[in-house]
Amino acid sequence: MKRPDTVIARASTDLRAYYAARAPDYDAVYLKPERREDISFLTRHLPDRLRGRDVLEIACGTGYWTQYIAPAATRLVATDLTAEPLGFARLRPANESVVFHQLDAYALPDQLGRFSGAFAGLWFSHVPVQARSGFLDVLHARLNPGARVLLMDNNEVQLRDFPIAETDMEGNTYQQRTLKDGSNHRVLKNFPTEAELRLLLDPVARNMQFCQLQNFWLLEYEV
Repeated sequence: MKRPDTVIARASTDLRAYYAARAPDYDAVYLKPERREDISFLTRHLPDRLRGRDVLEIACGTGYWTQYIAPAATRLVATDLTAEPLGFARLRPANESVVFHQLDAYALPDQLGRFSGAFAGLWFSHVPVQARSGFLDVLHARLNPGARVLLMDNNEVQLRDFPIAETDMEGNTYQQRTLKDGSNHRVLKNFPTEAELRLLLDPVARNMQFCQLQNFWLLEYEV
């Protein structure tokens, strides 16, 4: 069995290459007609739930969700491991007040400070099964007691476009994706159930709420 840090390193390398190549075209994913209703709801709901809070965003990518949360937050610090999507995120007019950092989600430094809110969109599915608790420990270490956390990700409807191509010994699932430039990428993409998420978070979370949308799931809780 591979060590968790080995799996994290491989997944991170694969994801950096994938999202660096995909950055110029990434936002097209939000324009799919079948996602319109969900996107409309999330662009209203996420800012409302994080309004007036100091927010830490994990894996902000091109800053699509950042631009909606930033006007509602008292302060927003957005992080991502990959430089190319961060470049696009910084160009959005609504993100002028956002502080961006190129950082590893598994190693958030103390210098970031502490926050009263956190958001991670379309990130948790890329966390290896054996690294979930470790990632959450790192995230929660940056949060004040009572901080509100929102995790949002694809549900299994996405498998219609990208079926599972591989499953490893630890239960991580992988997709093969081809980009416009013709490059092929092996992408770790897990689909945790509500029961798995609740079991994982029950020891540390309060007021947990799970919402299943047409194309996404949304989990909210307080630490």
